[in-house]
Amino acid sequence: MSNELNERLFNFAIKCLKLIRTLPDTTEYRVIKYQLAKSSTSSGANYEESQAGSSKSDFNNKVRISLREMRESNYPLTSSTRRVG
Repeated sequence: MSNELNERLFNFAIKCLKLIRTLPDTTEYRVIKYQLAKSSTSSGANYEESQAGSSKSDFNNKVRISLREMRESNYPLTSSTRRVG
């Protein structure tokens, strides 16, 4: 099985973490930065975990969790053009 998606998810997490460094250090942005860091890194971790799924159902569930984390990451990224405060 190709590791292309694994690599893409890892690179996505790195890019998010680099973006987080550029955001202001205000109380509001600390919350956004923390949540983005968690969700962007969690998507890759859950996908990696899916590769060791104990069944097809377990695999599918972990991939769905990974997708939900990506969707959660999407919210602050698509809203990043609007500045808080």
